[in-house]
Amino acid sequence: MADGMIGRRPLLASAAALGLAKEAAADTWPSRPIKLVAPFAPGGGSDFTSRLIAEKLGARLGQTMIVDNKPGAGGNLGAEAALKAPADGYTYLAISGSYAINSILHKPSFDSLNDIVAIGQFTDEPTVLTVNPAVPARTLAELVALCRRQPGKLSYGSSGPGGLAHLGTEFFLDAAGIDVTHVPYRGTAPALADLLAGNLQMLTGGSTTMLPYLKNGQVRGLATSSTKRLAAAPNIPSYGEQGYPTLDFSLWHGMIAAKGVPAEVVKRMNSELDAVLKSPEVSSRLAEDGVLAVGGTPDAFMATIRAEIARWQAFIERTKIKLE
Repeated sequence: MADGMIGRRPLLASAAALGLAKEAAADTWPSRPIKLVAPFAPGGGSDFTSRLIAEKLGARLGQTMIVDNKPGAGGNLGAEAALKAPADGYTYLAISGSYAINSILHKPSFDSLNDIVAIGQFTDEPTVLTVNPAVPARTLAELVALCRRQPGKLSYGSSGPGGLAHLGTEFFLDAAGIDVTHVPYRGTAPALADLLAGNLQMLTGGSTTMLPYLKNGQVRGLATSSTKRLAAAPNIPSYGEQGYPTLDFSLWHGMIAAKGVPAEVVKRMNSELDAVLKSPEVSSRLAEDGVLAVGGTPDAFMATIRAEIARWQAFIERTKIKLE
């Protein structure tokens, strides 16, 4: 009995020391720059949102928050880099609605739900279905009629197979019962360039990306994926208004980290993120692009991630969509 007690004491002491070390780390956090891995190509709407929030968040935390762009493999290249980093509160992953789709189609090396801790949601950004102005369709109904007359003749672009621009468009095509050819690109920018040049007829993009081109008439907006019209583009009706009530999806953004980040660090990061999103400077800047600042608790964001994965998994299994 006495020998057992003696043997147990070093173990208890080690456990206590480890607990104290974690508490000390949380108390001094952050003591060095923080990295936000962005699995998006530089220059797009998702990159803009990540950089805006990282700048303001870093200022509140008193440390530089570095955005590290790591696109590739449908976002899983950056995700794997961030989620395999030490869970010490110094590496985070910016995610978008495509994260839910990637977890199903790209089969990452990590568990998209059980290997993460949610920090908080950044934004809710509707997508806009746009066409080149040369397309003889001024409404969604006219586009559907055109596609039915010419099955497979029109083409739509995406930022890559398995992204929200791809699946969001397929969501619409499935609901409308029409056939349009998918042309995947490496990022939104080249797809948008081909839409503007007339090499593509259709493109689904986030409101941040598409609004400047909608406002100057370079593209025509036929539907938004929000439940109501965008304040920044009130002339574009939602899918729901045009007979497609199930087409309610968005290019949401948020932040997660590897499971194991100290609870106090998660709590602090979430609190500071909420403050950033509630600031008039940030919320009004986002609203200019039709984007809603969300915020909320880690649990609420985790519930959103779970629901999105379930929604897209059901759609992918039913339609048997595969990566091209």
